[in-house]
Amino acid sequence: MTDRLAHRLVRIILAIATAGVVLGGCNPMNATPISEINASPANFDGKEVVLHGVVKAPTRLPLLNLKSYVLKDDSGEIDILTEGDLPKVDEKISVRVKVANIAIINGEPLGTTVTEIARH
Repeated sequence: MTDRLAHRLVRIILAIATAGVVLGGCNPMNATPISEINASPANFDGKEVVLHGVVKAPTRLPLLNLKSYVLKDDSGEIDILTEGDLPKVDEKISVRVKVANIAIINGEPLGTTVTEIARH
């Protein structure tokens, strides 16, 4: 095998591997079930997770500069805050979110928020 052919083969393999890593982050199989967050939000406090589902009920409150939508998967649904454009109703998306609680008292979370970091 010539050096030129070997270099070309290496570039092709690297391109395929890079595409696999990028697309792997969008895989619904890597997503956390929404029911797990709803059942134990204190366990997810301060953590980033990937969710996958269908968009329902986008809401915009301009006076408060607040935008949110409901994401529904086979296990449940959850409200997600966003600073970006609202997704379309019935759109299937994967989204990386950060879960936060205002407080955790005796193991019980108070004021759980789920904020969008990135959408795929």
